Amino acid sequence: MSDDPTRVREFFGARAADWDSRFPDDGPAYAAAVRELGLRPGDAVLDAGCGTGRALPPLRAAVGPSGTVIGADLTPEMLDAAVGAGRAGETGGALLLTDIGRLPLRDGALDAVFGAGLVSHLAEPVEGLRELARAVRPGGRLALFHPIGRAALAARHGRQITPDDLRAEPRLRPLLAEAGWRLVNYADEDTRYLALAVREG
Repeated sequence: MSDDPTRVREFFGARAADWDSRFPDDGPAYAAAVRELGLRPGDAVLDAGCGTGRALPPLRAAVGPSGTVIGADLTPEMLDAAVGAGRAGETGGALLLTDIGRLPLRDGALDAVFGAGLVSHLAEPVEGLRELARAVRPGGRLALFHPIGRAALAARHGRQITPDDLRAEPRLRPLLAEAGWRLVNYADEDTRYLALAVREG
């Protein structure tokens, strides 16, 4: 289920230019998921695997001018698309070209992490989630999101959901726990997937 960084970069790099046009109606779902993350003005938040930056504007709105929003992605073409869409800088957030497994952030620098479609693209899921936990203060939050649920996503790709899916609650809960997170809310519906976790410690 997980991917190595080279495959991830190649897959998303080839699709970056028309990514937003393929999913033009996802904006409200992103905004709703950001609201559930419970950000406050002044918070520091990372959009892990930010892609074209669709979550950056609602994240910026949630933390306000005194907050910090960082978008991190492995794929240069996706970050270029985020810039082209006006989602970086003043209205969005700073962008980092980096592997989520090796973040250039100090321990506990963040209050929260937002990750859309992230877990299945981590080469080492436990290590990747542990690195996110390292960068988040104790009590900080993690949102793992997708604008449609697992069954709808599998159907879109002509597949069935399987028990070994890392996003399934019985797989995800222990995975998060091993990485330093406690799952506190889990929703897998046709119209959204959202798992919320709290940083332990």
